[in-house]
Amino acid sequence: MTHPSAPSRRSFLHLAGTGLALSTLGLTPAQAALPRSGPAAPAGGPVLLNFNECPYGPAPAALAAARDVAGRSGRYLFAMAGELRDLFAAQEGLGKEQVRLFPGSSEPLNRAAVLWTGAGAGLVVADPTFEALGDLAAARGAPVVRVPLRADGAHDVRAMVAAAARIDAGLLYLCNPNNPTGSITPAADIAWLLAHKPARTRVLVDEAYLQYSEQRSVIGQAMQRDDLIVLRTFSKLYGMAGLRLGVAAAHPDRLRELASLGDNPLPVTALAAGLASLRDPDLIVRRRAENAQVRQATIAWLGKRGFSCVPSEANCFVVDVQREGAAFAAAMAERGVVIGRSWAIWPQRVRVTVGTAAEMERFQTAFAAAIDPPR
Repeated sequence: MTHPSAPSRRSFLHLAGTGLALSTLGLTPAQAALPRSGPAAPAGGPVLLNFNECPYGPAPAALAAARDVAGRSGRYLFAMAGELRDLFAAQEGLGKEQVRLFPGSSEPLNRAAVLWTGAGAGLVVADPTFEALGDLAAARGAPVVRVPLRADGAHDVRAMVAAAARIDAGLLYLCNPNNPTGSITPAADIAWLLAHKPARTRVLVDEAYLQYSEQRSVIGQAMQRDDLIVLRTFSKLYGMAGLRLGVAAAHPDRLRELASLGDNPLPVTALAAGLASLRDPDLIVRRRAENAQVRQATIAWLGKRGFSCVPSEANCFVVDVQREGAAFAAAMAERGVVIGRSWAIWPQRVRVTVGTAAEMERFQTAFAAAIDPPR
């Protein structure tokens, strides 16, 4: 079970504004009230490195497309969803019947828990990993097995397969790159997992951070399998977290099951921004390189000072601060830099989102001061 002092980002958002949300995050009301900014925090404002958002926001073409379509948003503009679905399918080599759009990746994650876990169908996840699916499955009475990551940050696929067989799992969740670590599970390991998992167990591969990495996607295997669901989102590299747009790729039967829980039109601003983002041939390469440069420079700075990080290929990393993580995060917030939290399995490690180069300079200044405060 997830430790009660470590709520997921999405569960926190549902609790926002309550004393429970503040206390469980270890934040004072003043820290929690730090303003949320758009692209790149102003020089004197807080630096927000806590929710794995892209500091640059939507690409210029995506912003322009969203603005342009807003004047027509009195109509549903249903055709735009089909246009985006078809473009995504073509770029990934999928049939359009294997792609379904959602408002971000939270929606299909939650639906997967409702559909494929319960008292007689367990869930297997890594530890630590993104917790929304495990939290909902546990609330539904499903046995949830959390398998510790390997020392290199990869999922321990052999232990996960063994756990799936032991509890008769209905679902196995694999986030790649993983959240909170940004670490990679090699494609060969995922192939082994798919070849050896129990026949009943469906596999949900969350590729929210894949575009930050050179790792090969498994999305093409959705063409050949009916037990694999792959998720993507526009919330991370594309900088559209607040616009809410995501994609599920799977066998048509699995997509029909996901759709059986209801449907709603997507915001036309999100669809327009998504189309513009997919049509920008250089956006992924440009942002991937920029993020990697800033991330690796920060990790190298930490390493020179004796603080180790799990290898990351995403827009976040986990650093061992060698002291209680929640208290350290509070000390950083007092210095104007809001970082992520620790996990029950790693109480002295905290997650840090990769910001702009200027923001990470402020992170370094605050980190040095929090580690060695003046006496």
